[in-house]
Parts: sequence; structure tokens; C-alpha cells
Amino acid sequence: MPAADRLILALAQISPIVGDIDGNLAKLRAARAEATAFGADLMLAPELFLAGYPPEDLVLKPAFQEACRTACETLARETGDGGPAVLVGLPWVEEGALYNAAALLKGGRIEAVRFKVELPNYGVFDEKRVFRPGPHPGPMTFNGVRIGVPICEDIWGPDTVECIAETGGEILLVPNASPYERDKLALRRKIAQARVAESGLPLVYLNAVGGQDELVFEGGSFVVNADGSLAAQLPGFRERVGRVAFERRDGGWVCVEGPRESVDQGDGGDYAACVLGLRDYVERNRFPGVVLGLSGGIDSALCAAMAVDALGSDRVHAVMLPYKYTSAASLGKVRVMSRMPVASLSAPPGWYWRPWLRPLASLIWPVPTLNSSICWLRLSWIGVRACRPSTWL
Repeated sequence: MPAADRLILALAQISPIVGDIDGNLAKLRAARAEATAFGADLMLAPELFLAGYPPEDLVLKPAFQEACRTACETLARETGDGGPAVLVGLPWVEEGALYNAAALLKGGRIEAVRFKVELPNYGVFDEKRVFRPGPHPGPMTFNGVRIGVPICEDIWGPDTVECIAETGGEILLVPNASPYERDKLALRRKIAQARVAESGLPLVYLNAVGGQDELVFEGGSFVVNADGSLAAQLPGFRERVGRVAFERRDGGWVCVEGPRESVDQGDGGDYAACVLGLRDYVERNRFPGVVLGLSGGIDSALCAAMAVDALGSDRVHAVMLPYKYTSAASLGKVRVMSRMPVASLSAPPGWYWRPWLRPLASLIWPVPTLNSSICWLRLSWIGVRACRPSTWL
């Protein structure tokens, strides 16, 4: 087959759920339908997308490994329809070893597989415990184009990309599941530009998006051309199937079309990460909403605003639990805050305190370091739990 001179990529910046293989497969199908609509040749999905990231000990279960492989084979057969090929991440067992892998699905079958080399084992990452590092990979061939597939951490050092470049790679496609940190996007771009400068190859950086328990993935996928310039930027903190077009020019590949969208940074990025993390935590655990306490302070006001932005006002219940020491200023501020679009709930001073005070008094006041304020804090939490069914967060 003659080599292509134009390549349309679909960057599926979408959100997996750890363990929900069927749901993740359905998301891939929906993203592939979008990619088909704009004429993509190849769709790139995030790291370990079929399993969700981080899979932790779940990935050690043989039944889970088999289910991921089955989903991959199912999707591979569907690529026989003439639509876009798919490059998807999943756990892969070969000769008894478990790898963090990316599989190229094309023409109804699994065309090629590459394994992650550099396994992070710091901070929130624990990959060395569950995966085996793969060998340095050569490029895959797709429509006559030699595509290198370093996976996430593989581009944070030079070795893997150097191997790809030395074995004839032409474009770098990098699937990632890189969690949000303040100013992390600038660092990712800096790392990507370093690998581009060393190899002379354009680089496509695709990141996952969504909240998974305590982690938030902000997306913010991008493309860097061989000259180091930023050629495309997907948005932050939301799903998007982005279209980017490459053309062969003067013996190399250049990204000539792609979105240029904004990614919240600094305080705005921190806020967006909190909103996305809360939304996905509540939705994925199927909570009907949240209950939070309003104190009249800026901290509870900010939490209420985040909750409303994440879930909508009808799913946020703000509770004021005053006591006899609560100042008039705090009560006034709460009255102002109650104008926010939330389903609010308040209680008269001491409504739950007095019935419990007598039986607890003998336990509390004989202890010199335990005062009524500490008891108030504890009972405030019990009171909030009593306000709503146990299914509320």
C-alpha cells in the first residue's frame, strides 16, 4: 500500500471509569462514530482506557484481564466496517507477563501492540508493582506511515523516543492518563518539546479527562510540530473528540489543522479541577446530591459554589446549624448566602444540642481539655447526617 500524504486523526479526550469495561467500550464506540463523521483515518484513545486508570489491584485479576482483551477484540472486529482504525490502551498479558499496552485495531483485527517501557512508581503511581516494563518499541506502520507510540511516562526521558526515531518513526502518538496539578500543562508541553527537539518528529499528546476518586485528569491534549510550535490544543476539564490533520511536506509530517481551545490555569484550573472531581465522584457513586454546612465564612461559600457548578442547584442542600455562640454576623452572612440557588435548610439554635446535652454532660465536662466547642463540632457532623438519608454525601 502506498504511503499516505495526509492523515486525519481523532483525539478522543474522553473519560473512562475504572472497572467499567462495557461502559468504556460504549464510550469508544460513541467517540468512533464522531470520528467517522468527520472522516478520521485513526482515533487515539487515552492510556489504559478499556480498564480505566488507575486500575490498581483490579488489573491483577485474570478475569478482568480477559474481559479487557475480549472488549479489545470486539472493537477490533468492528473496525472491519471501513471506518477509522483505533489505537486504544489496555492491560495485555503475553507469555505470563502483564503489560500496560496500546493496541492498533484496524481492518477487523488487532494489527499491532506496543508496551509501556517506563513505569512510574512515585506519588499516586504504582505501576511497577502490577506491570512489567516492555522493551523499547519500534514504530507501527499505519497506511504506510511509521507511527511511534510511547505511552505517558515513556516521553519523560529520552530513551524510548530515541529508539522510535532511530528505527524510522515519523509521528509520535502519546496516550496518557496524567493527573491534574497546578501548572502541569506547561510542564507537559516542555517535556513534549524536548522530545520533539531531540527526535525531529511531531508529537500528539492525548490525555484522559475526568475524576476518579481522589484523582482528576484535566485533558488539555495538544499537538507539537517538529519545529516545536504548538499546532493544536484541546480544552481542559471536558470531553472532546478533536480533529487534527497532518500533511507530508518536504519529507516530514506537519499538523496543518486542529482546534485551538483554552485550558484553565492557576486558580481557575484549581477550581475547575474541584468541580470536575466532585461531579464525577457523586455521579459515579450514584449519590443523589450533597449536603454541606454554611458557616457564613468564605470557605463554606466557596464549597457551595463549587457544588452548584458541579451538580446543579437542585442537588445541593446547604445546612445552617447555629448554636448559642454563633455570632449575628455569621447568621447575617448565611442569610445572604441562602440567596444562592441551592435547596437550603436551616435549624433554630440548639435544636439538636439540648436533648443530648444532659446524658453527655457527665462524659464531656469532667475532661479538662474537652470543651463545649469540640462537642459542638462533633455534633454538627452528626446533625448533618441526621438531616438526610444515608445515601447523601
